[in-house]
Amino acid sequence: MSQLSFWEKESFFAPQDVIIAGSGFVGLWSALQLKLKNPACKITILERGVIPTGASTRNAGFSCFGSPGELLVDAGTMGEEKMWQLVEMRYKGLLEIREHFTEASIDYDACGGYECFTQQSADWNDCVTKMEWLNKGLQKITGQQNLFKIADEKISHFGFKGFDHLIENRLEAGLQPGKLIQALLQKVQGMGVQVLTGIEIKSYQSHYHGIELETATPLNEGNNFKFTTQQLLLCTNAFTQQLFPAADIIPNRGQVLITEPISNLPIKGTFHFDKGYYYFRNVGNRLLLGGARNKDFENENTNQMQTTTVIQAALEQFIQQHLLPGTAYTITDKWSGIMAMGKEKIPLIQLISPNVFCCVRMSGMGVALAPMAAKEVAALMSL
Repeated sequence: MSQLSFWEKESFFAPQDVIIAGSGFVGLWSALQLKLKNPACKITILERGVIPTGASTRNAGFSCFGSPGELLVDAGTMGEEKMWQLVEMRYKGLLEIREHFTEASIDYDACGGYECFTQQSADWNDCVTKMEWLNKGLQKITGQQNLFKIADEKISHFGFKGFDHLIENRLEAGLQPGKLIQALLQKVQGMGVQVLTGIEIKSYQSHYHGIELETATPLNEGNNFKFTTQQLLLCTNAFTQQLFPAADIIPNRGQVLITEPISNLPIKGTFHFDKGYYYFRNVGNRLLLGGARNKDFENENTNQMQTTTVIQAALEQFIQQHLLPGTAYTITDKWSGIMAMGKEKIPLIQLISPNVFCCVRMSGMGVALAPMAAKEVAALMSL
């Protein structure tokens, strides 16, 4: 335990009403919702990285609530009622983002989205057959008629090769997740939330005076500070089992790459393929592509933030086969993020033990789910 001054104990390390573990989308939205619920609430967010470490700033920057193929798979695996519940939660979350932040501040691009199919795609006929049913369900949530529509005529416009069908979703968009995190940070700090980085929670114990946290500071070894709080909220997503071993969490790595600017890039929009296992979009004149974890499921169920030759080769093959056939390109950046999956896609929001809560397992849709998941967990907590 490092020596703290009286002043530090009275300010940075003063007892808190709520400590939130994790400063990603869920942690920041939760702090925002708790402050809206009780502006006088003393809240500190502890983040083990210099910036959020996980998926919030390492994803593809999609503002989406589900492609037709993905929704039909979800309806089959989790039931129609839960599928629609999840879609509504995602859609309302995306609306919440736009209520709080301007388009310019988060590079919001209302470009529209598409799901791509080959003639051999097993789910194409299913999507066509059930499109009317999907559109009726979506109309109840979005108020928009015929949201999904066949757009095969645009295939040549985008320069694709080997895709035979497109289904368009005019409400899908792109955004800059790093700028969204920055905007959220500025907003909650302006409301009085303290955010401390480089501090990892190793364990916690309940005492008569509250919950005491043991921490480690990987960036400054030896300064293992103690924190005390009345309530603890875990927003550590794929890494939650380190503090809550019983959590139904399966870490999943998502790998992404981006090219240098390509002159006259015809691809404009957000795109999904193979039930969402591949996803790509333009970022200005750059092509961003991620996914392909279905090529190596076993090794991608990991919390190791690395790129691999197997997945990166699959992504490059996809570019050459479908997206930029015959076009020269250079990849400038490759990275990965760690998502949290589980036995089902509904977020895990619950009381773990007295005054300890979790809000985790966004199943790769944290951009959309975090705002509403935060509202739900804030409602559970007493302030």
